Amino acid sequence: MISAASAICAKLSSHREALHRYSMQELFARDPDRFVRFSLEFEGLLFDYSKNHIDKNTVHLLLELARVAGVEDMRRALFAGEHINFTEGRAVMHMALRNQSGRPVMIDGHNVMGDVIGVLERMQKFSKAIRRGEISGRDEPFTDVVNIGIGGSDLGPVMVSEALHPYCDGPTLHFVSNIDGADLHDTLSDLNPATTLFIVASKTFTTQETMTNARSARAWLVEALGEAAVTVHFAALSTNLTATREFGVTDDQTFGFWDWVGGRYSIWSAIGLSVMIGIGPENFKALLKGAFDVDQHFQSAPLGENIPVVMALIGIWHRNICNYPTQVILPYAQHLHRFPAYLQQLDMESNGKHTCRDGTPANCATGPVVWGEPGTNGQHAFYQLLHQGTDIIPADFLLAASSHGKPGDHHEKLVANCFAQSEALMIGKSLEQVKSELLAKGLSGEDAVRLAPHKVFPGNRPSSTFLFPKLTPGMLGRLIALYEHKIFIQGIIWDINSFDQWGVELGKELAGQLLPVVKGEEPLGKKDASTSGLFAHYQALGD
Repeated sequence: MISAASAICAKLSSHREALHRYSMQELFARDPDRFVRFSLEFEGLLFDYSKNHIDKNTVHLLLELARVAGVEDMRRALFAGEHINFTEGRAVMHMALRNQSGRPVMIDGHNVMGDVIGVLERMQKFSKAIRRGEISGRDEPFTDVVNIGIGGSDLGPVMVSEALHPYCDGPTLHFVSNIDGADLHDTLSDLNPATTLFIVASKTFTTQETMTNARSARAWLVEALGEAAVTVHFAALSTNLTATREFGVTDDQTFGFWDWVGGRYSIWSAIGLSVMIGIGPENFKALLKGAFDVDQHFQSAPLGENIPVVMALIGIWHRNICNYPTQVILPYAQHLHRFPAYLQQLDMESNGKHTCRDGTPANCATGPVVWGEPGTNGQHAFYQLLHQGTDIIPADFLLAASSHGKPGDHHEKLVANCFAQSEALMIGKSLEQVKSELLAKGLSGEDAVRLAPHKVFPGNRPSSTFLFPKLTPGMLGRLIALYEHKIFIQGIIWDINSFDQWGVELGKELAGQLLPVVKGEEPLGKKDASTSGLFAHYQALGD
């Protein structure tokens, strides 16, 4: 964090000490317009951040922090195609993949929109042909599509296909990512090779987990249908045409993307092909349009009225001023059950960094631990810790006003629970309230005093709520893009590069060294006592 930003953080810390003398309930009582003051609306989506422990002075200081950190200049550089991913010498322009404006997008002097539209049109043509049965195996339409990828090449398609399940009217989608053979085995066990299409998603076509699974899937197919079936039953999402051709994938069924598209931002690219096959090109286009709308809002709205900017600043307040180490994502929508995992990668791979842009160590805490599960399941699992644990964990609630398919009063109960949980986190329940309730239930004074401390809710637990009409392709696109830009803003304030991921490399290197040892091809050599002991025990178990 730059020195000017650190000075404002010092002011924010002093401000927090004064502000936290008041409960959030008291802040609401003192300001009848608090909800209006601390909520924003965009394209039918309401972002309510009034249940955070802030006031107008907090917001004023946070906006000042954004300005001195250079948020506006970096936002301009992002959309101008500058190489803001400087450690890899790349622009960051996944926004071009959803550009609906008709305006050029320049990267290194080249308008990339022709390339983007060309790949998108090829994806549309291919997906329509799969959905109509015009491309098929042995004259039988494909009934199942298996996407083989990992990281962003898996989490994005999985999350979106689950979120948009009501719109999935094409072949059944399956996803394989784990190098554990059980993942591929269990997926293939119920599939018919003659009606199964595989999509191998790897930009380099060298990713160990993906290519191991792809080769095993290929062997399964060849055993059933013969070598000639590979060209029909496999598609590739890659830029390594030499490798895809050697594998047996034709150029007609290979779809590329660019080095200015990071893996965790790639759902908008050819990586979304499985999703397009499942929901159809028009719904995929609506997904892109929803994200594009947020891109426009992010570029044009004043900082204080800019939803991703405010999201980011609330997160900075929690992480750096209040010292809250984690962030929980609570979608009250079963179709969003993979959204927390998707955001976990998006956030933690982007901002899990300890080095500033100038190469010096970070002088403040950076990315939080992001986790979560859908409500109401989480209420019967970890909400105990949210309400009464020793750590305060900021929460994001996500809720649709109406659902797809509505048996009985399920949705009304879901809504009631969502609103009740955010209220309970905020208001809590005091020791005196608990004692009074216990006495009213007929407990003796002694029993009430003994039991009451265990039933106290501290309250003042912060949360924000996203409320939207329905989980449509367009709304999902908006939600994803909001979090993308939020994470970018936080990286600017922390003075880190949010778009590389060197932290994943060391484990890969060491696994490569250990693989021939595990296979019995080489001796272990000198290792630490734990690794040596684990390997010896592994060998003993295998004997």
